[in-house]
Amino acid sequence: MADRLLTVAEAAEQLGTGERFIRRLIAERRIRYVKIGHPVRIPESAVAEYVDAHTVEPVRRIRARYGKAA
Repeated sequence: MADRLLTVAEAAEQLGTGERFIRRLIAERRIRYVKIGHPVRIPESAVAEYVDAHTVEPVRRIRARYGKAA
């Protein structure tokens, strides 16, 4: 098996959220998951992809040295 399958609780712990948030992501099909009968499992790579897709890079502003001219 190439990718470890996480329970909802484990995925929530990795993201630092509650299980309810993970279940909402699954219900809205915003994260990949594997359905094994009734329980669902989330591949570790799916959690990493979710984090990468929702990471916002900082914007570096160039500040004027003396402020605005009147």
